[in-house]
Amino acid sequence: MTGRTGHDANEAGQEGVRHHLTTAQVADRLGVRQETVYAYVSRGLLTSHREPGRRGSRFSVAEVEALASAGRERRTSTGVLERIRTEITLLADDRLRYRGRDAVDLASSCSAEQAARLLWTGNLTDHRPFAAPDELVRAARRADRALPPAARLTDRIRVLLTTVAISDPLRFDLDEGSVTNRTETLVGVLVRALPLVPGASGPSSAALADQLWPRLTAEEPTEEAVDHLRAALVLLADHDLAASTLAARLAASTRGPLYSVVSAGLGAVEGTAHGAASGIAYRFLREALDDTLGALADRLRVESALPGFGHRVYTARDPRAEALLGRLRQSAEGSPRLAQAVDVVDTIADRLRDRPGGFPNIDLALAAMQHGYRMRADAGEAVFAVARIAGWVAHALEEYREPGVRFRPAGVYVGPPPTSDADDDR
Repeated sequence: MTGRTGHDANEAGQEGVRHHLTTAQVADRLGVRQETVYAYVSRGLLTSHREPGRRGSRFSVAEVEALASAGRERRTSTGVLERIRTEITLLADDRLRYRGRDAVDLASSCSAEQAARLLWTGNLTDHRPFAAPDELVRAARRADRALPPAARLTDRIRVLLTTVAISDPLRFDLDEGSVTNRTETLVGVLVRALPLVPGASGPSSAALADQLWPRLTAEEPTEEAVDHLRAALVLLADHDLAASTLAARLAASTRGPLYSVVSAGLGAVEGTAHGAASGIAYRFLREALDDTLGALADRLRVESALPGFGHRVYTARDPRAEALLGRLRQSAEGSPRLAQAVDVVDTIADRLRDRPGGFPNIDLALAAMQHGYRMRADAGEAVFAVARIAGWVAHALEEYREPGVRFRPAGVYVGPPPTSDADDDR
């Protein structure tokens, strides 16, 4: 039998180090004292190992992680919360509820402004549009004009956010009323400062959906079409502790002001596994509009999951997509372009009906709306970002009422063991 070379032995040693933890590391990971770790060993919950030439016990990373996952509802010794209690949004039984109200029902009856205020305060009776001071809008537009023409809408929103923030001398005021008033102004300014699509007519009202429409498309803003956009803004206003919302809550836990909270959310939204997923779904649907089965076959050859299908929370349907696609389907009779987009989505969904996750999600519904109304390719991402500001701020307000900096994850160190002074002298 051939012995291991020095290089092979070293690699094996390092592999053992990477997959085993010291007693102190296990205690930190589980949020317990080292004595408790030994108690877990005596009770058979953990298995300790001895490695030749090393002091102390070693524990399998996989075994420790399995034990850690068994106690989800607890605060560790470092103050980490594994579950966050919230009164804002409930995801259960493939339904979405804001403050106990079904979001699909809300999308059929309330404005984006009303949905935002419901998330912030529980009040659903305030119909006022978001105000935007002219002077602040002009300053934001000057900043936007400095950007290159190819800048994406989400890029512009980030720049406009910074412009509004530095224009606000009282931005660190965390009073709830002050934060909600500032958010209304912020969203109003962000939308009004975005450039109009060439050829688009000006908005017909101050409502958020009416203001946003000509920034997304030059298509005629019919009452029915703008109403679909309004519904999308309501359906996307919040989604419990999605990645961007968690980022926003982390910023709020440090007592970051409104603008920092929104900036943190925008940073996470731009990931292709989150808000930017609608852009990927848009491109897939564009391919499918030219050759539905060909596009489907090509994607299935290289990807196990199709863009715009399935969801990590919903099991059989995405209620947001179902509601938005249902609206678009009703409007398709008088619009060949919209009818084609919806028909292609339905055709693909029918082909995938028996597959796990074979249902359209909100990204594909947004893509169908974009194609049906000739919206910009990045319109879906912009709608997502503008809508989700309401949810980020709602969670920030909730987080401001909690102890500060309560999120402090402890890294589970699996690198080389620390050397002692004696080891260094050898």
